[in-house]
Amino acid sequence: MLAKWKTALGAVMLAAMLAVPPMAAAQKAEEAAQEEAKRQTTQPYNNAPLWREVRSGSSDGHTTTQVRGRETKVLINPEGEEWRQFRNGPVSLVGGAILVVVALAIWAFYSWRGQIKLSEPPTGRTIPRFTEWERLNHWSVAISFVVLGMTGLIMFFGKHLLLPVLGYTLFSWLAKIAITLHNFVGPVFFVSIIALFFTFVKKNAWRAYDFTWLKRGGGLTPGVHVSSGFFNAGEKLWFWGGLTFLGLIVGCSGFVLDFANFGQTRNAMQLANMFHGIGALLLVAGSFGHIYIGTLGMEGAYAAMRNGWVDESWAKEHHDLWYRDLKSAQVAAPRGKPAAAPQASA
Repeated sequence: MLAKWKTALGAVMLAAMLAVPPMAAAQKAEEAAQEEAKRQTTQPYNNAPLWREVRSGSSDGHTTTQVRGRETKVLINPEGEEWRQFRNGPVSLVGGAILVVVALAIWAFYSWRGQIKLSEPPTGRTIPRFTEWERLNHWSVAISFVVLGMTGLIMFFGKHLLLPVLGYTLFSWLAKIAITLHNFVGPVFFVSIIALFFTFVKKNAWRAYDFTWLKRGGGLTPGVHVSSGFFNAGEKLWFWGGLTFLGLIVGCSGFVLDFANFGQTRNAMQLANMFHGIGALLLVAGSFGHIYIGTLGMEGAYAAMRNGWVDESWAKEHHDLWYRDLKSAQVAAPRGKPAAAPQASA
């Protein structure tokens, strides 16, 4: 009998303990309501307590909204102002300075060095360098990247540089077009860099001679030759640091921003925007060097990706270890199945 009384008494005490917090909370809410009613009588135009609660960024107060979901009761996000000042302040200033410095450095190098010419005249004998799929994959990445880079720079710096020149009407149209293109081309770029990674990952494996290439500055100084394989160390740095590392950061953060219908909070969107903006600025800055070497900076580099073929003189001068291995494979090929490439113009 005594055990039953103890069990019943314990149940009553537990129920009383569970009932205390709701009662205390209800009493606290009632006191707050009475205080607010009294304040409205004595200070009818004093809405400071209400706005303090709104600006607190908390959804635990007395504010209510018609929309239901995550953060729907948070009418003002105080961290949003910190994000805005950081994005429009240090990120824009430092990021813009990096782009200008890199562009000026490339211009200064070209003024000093000029285009890197072949030390020997072309032989007229060409060898295959890139397959049709490799070129298609590369150009899908390149074209989508240029579109994203241009539209991204318009969104990031347009209101500072273009708005005073174009005016609000023209700039609003340009910004709308830029945002639409950026949102739709972004997934194309992300899928393309994933395909590019698996296409070229084996050819971008690091070798011992790559570190020698880096120590000697890639042979950019006149009269200096440094051996390299299919890709040199500079191209491998761009592949791993630019396309792979920064590309994944920009792509993943871009998906968070592009598809904002998976319950992302405002703080998550702001953080993704910071990763996306900083990663994109670094990626664009790095692309300046890659685009320069692949077009104006080196004789024959653009033709290699455009046609897929290179002259033997170009291969021996810029990728001599790859050329040596290719020639060794041709010598070892069985008779009747020649491995030599047909004659074509580089």
